[in-house]
Amino acid sequence: MPLFARSLFKAPWGRLKDSEAMNVWLGMVVLLTVIWSLKAGVKPGLAFHLLGATVFTLTCGPHLAFVGLCLVLLGVTLNGAAGTLAYATNALLLAGVGVGVAYLFHRLASRFLPPHFFVYIFVNGFLGAAFSAISVGFAATVFLSLSGAYTWEYLVSDYFPYFMLLGFSEAWLSGMLITLFVVYRPNWVATFDDSRYLANK
Repeated sequence: MPLFARSLFKAPWGRLKDSEAMNVWLGMVVLLTVIWSLKAGVKPGLAFHLLGATVFTLTCGPHLAFVGLCLVLLGVTLNGAAGTLAYATNALLLAGVGVGVAYLFHRLASRFLPPHFFVYIFVNGFLGAAFSAISVGFAATVFLSLSGAYTWEYLVSDYFPYFMLLGFSEAWLSGMLITLFVVYRPNWVATFDDSRYLANK
């Protein structure tokens, strides 16, 4: 493996072999590319799909999650499901905001809440995923309104409320996957530490 790739995967996944870390990371990129291709929309530019940013962030760390989601968006864009000229904007809104909110939520929970297994699962996996999806929806609503694509009134009444429902779906899926990963493959989850969340409990 090239030195760059080795250093890239050693930083967040020091406990894993490089080949296993790369397989997990690439597998998540492929899986999310399929999930992002399954979307619904009400009007041009107003599409909805599951995000997966929280699972990616908790599993790989924020840096690899952002790079991975940008690759997911690149695959979706090359497949014709997203506008080529809007790639940078979509990457900032979907990958940047999604990963940023998920990681901020994780850091705040680690700092202010007790280090308990169920706190990690429910706060990071469920609540963090919901807030991440809703934050992406709010950021997209503000951007579309400021760009003049749609009016603020229309977006708030007919676009943003769907992200509240999407947040519930995102929370359920992300929480389930993080629970399975932590129980059966805890070494895949870079932000989970056995000594912190399980020792002396």
